[in-house]
Amino acid sequence: MSENKEKEEEKPVVAKTAIDLQRLKLQKLMKNPEKPIILPERPKAKSTPTVPEFVRNVMGSSAGAGSGEFHVYRHLRRKEYARQKFIQEKGHKELLDEEYHRKIEENKRIAEEITAKKRAKRLKKKQKWKQNKKMKTGNVEQHNKSANTDSDEESLDEEETGDKNDNEVQNISNNEVKDTSSIDEN
Repeated sequence: MSENKEKEEEKPVVAKTAIDLQRLKLQKLMKNPEKPIILPERPKAKSTPTVPEFVRNVMGSSAGAGSGEFHVYRHLRRKEYARQKFIQEKGHKELLDEEYHRKIEENKRIAEEITAKKRAKRLKKKQKWKQNKKMKTGNVEQHNKSANTDSDEESLDEEETGDKNDNEVQNISNNEVKDTSSIDEN
């Protein structure tokens, strides 16, 4: 059994995907956990190149310059161009950073406005719901009160109606009596 394990470990494993590669690296690290890991430091930002010292006797590529003077001139010129390019790139990067931060602030402000608007809408809806609930409970109480007063009024109406009905019945019976008496007389 131990021989089979040794044979499996001896075979080189080929990583077919990025996941396999990561797994192999982790397995290698975990074989010896006491071994210190060296993490590389982050690259340092380039510092601004210094302004070159003023060189007075550089003739450049003009007539009368020696063969070695041109190389000095070319070196200083490249250095100055590199310095100017660095300054321009730094200015461009600062401009992009400033624009990025401005855009982030703008997005935060817009998000805050939207949140405030939605919050106000929620509170308004909640307040309206509470008012409706209060109105319903108030209506139920008023309905109960009015139902009580209505039932009292209805009972009074019924009594009045009953009295009217009684009067009508009496009138009808009196008319019938008169009619019957007139019939009897004939």
